[in-house]
Amino acid sequence: MEKAIMQLDNLTCPSCMQKIEGALKQQVGVSEIKVLFNAAKVKVNFDPAQTTAEKLADVVDRLGYPVKKMKVKELS
Repeated sequence: MEKAIMQLDNLTCPSCMQKIEGALKQQVGVSEIKVLFNAAKVKVNFDPAQTTAEKLADVVDRLGYPVKKMKVKELS
């Protein structure tokens, strides 16, 4: 498992959080999602054999929330 931590540009409302969570939950390989509204961050645990952090960032970008920075960590 890996964790992608994405810093977003314009996370402005609770409905934005729900939109992002809903779209990421539909992606194959995603096991856990946390949207930190006040920090404008999204944390996603995923199986790198099924998807990539770049694909997940692309999903968020296409929703209209540009990813400014992204860090990927391997989970033990």
